[in-house]
Amino acid sequence: MMEANTSKCIVLTLDAGGTNFVFSAIQGNKFKVNPKWYPSSADNLEKCLSTIIEGFEWLLNMLGGKADAISFAFPGPADYENGIIGDLPNFPAFRGGVALGPMLSEKFNLPVYINNDGDLFAYGEAISGFMNEINNKLAAAGSPKKHKNLIGITLGTGIGCGIIVDNKMLRGDNSCGAEIHNTLNKYKPDWNAEESVSTRAIQNVYNTLVEAEVKVGLMPEDIFKIAMGEKDGHVEAAKETFRQFGENLGSTIANVVTLIDGLVILGGGITSAWDLFAPAMFAEINRQWIDCNGNKSNRLSYQVFNLEDETTFVEYAKGGGKELKVPHSQTVVRYDNIPRIGIGLSSLGASKSIALGAYAFALQKLDER
Repeated sequence: MMEANTSKCIVLTLDAGGTNFVFSAIQGNKFKVNPKWYPSSADNLEKCLSTIIEGFEWLLNMLGGKADAISFAFPGPADYENGIIGDLPNFPAFRGGVALGPMLSEKFNLPVYINNDGDLFAYGEAISGFMNEINNKLAAAGSPKKHKNLIGITLGTGIGCGIIVDNKMLRGDNSCGAEIHNTLNKYKPDWNAEESVSTRAIQNVYNTLVEAEVKVGLMPEDIFKIAMGEKDGHVEAAKETFRQFGENLGSTIANVVTLIDGLVILGGGITSAWDLFAPAMFAEINRQWIDCNGNKSNRLSYQVFNLEDETTFVEYAKGGGKELKVPHSQTVVRYDNIPRIGIGLSSLGASKSIALGAYAFALQKLDER
């Protein structure tokens, strides 16, 4: 695969949200132009498509007409492999299916690659962000451990996810490889996980705890400020709101890492409340099961470390370090008897990670061509 840091290829990118479209371009893993924002017009198909075309035309004009590919994030459900966007909850204009990729490919005579934002967030963090950072720190500490699997989770309006297995994006047979919002909700089994891990979840829990007759329109940032004593409101209710958020998030993460066994990176606006939700999240992830006879066992087959806590990294890097003698031999081998993964926060930010993931994915596909 072409090296992202040294490639001369120019890739046009778009981060498509229900409110705004953000256009940019990347070369050599660096942004070539300052991002430009347009309203998405999600309820008007022709206006929405015209805006997408206008945004990419603006980029090409800024770049003197030079580009090698278009690669961007668009919400699902979608047939990403063929560039067809399906029935989107936040883009009602796309109901019935729209061949967005083929349209752009014909319009600009460029290869076009579309992926889910969660997938591209995870890929950007694997190629250019969190996984590289941790692996470099492990190498610097003399640890033989090296990660190649990563789960990227975005926390905002909803909960998004992307999964990297053996350094490759997991896309799934139906472009639905990481739909963790549909995992089980710990508090309410009739709900999916997102109903308790989202902006609306934080709003609803706070309003319920303060017994608000009229639902006040506070955003998670406001409720965070209340919890920190920086804004008027019910402090204990705000703290309990984020505790419940963390517990539900922890339950979802525990279910996912049971299958994937890789690093977990969190991004998105709600991660600014890490100090409020992380303790409950880790408590839920690391709690024990109790069987029908009352026996206890660890929920997971490995330890989960808080990689935002520098005091634990030495232990994380060292691992078990046990030496075993080979039976019927004088040979001694090293045995790391502490299987472990870690959870941390994106230092790039979700939007930048998504763009870098789109760029890296385009390089991969161009290389395959």
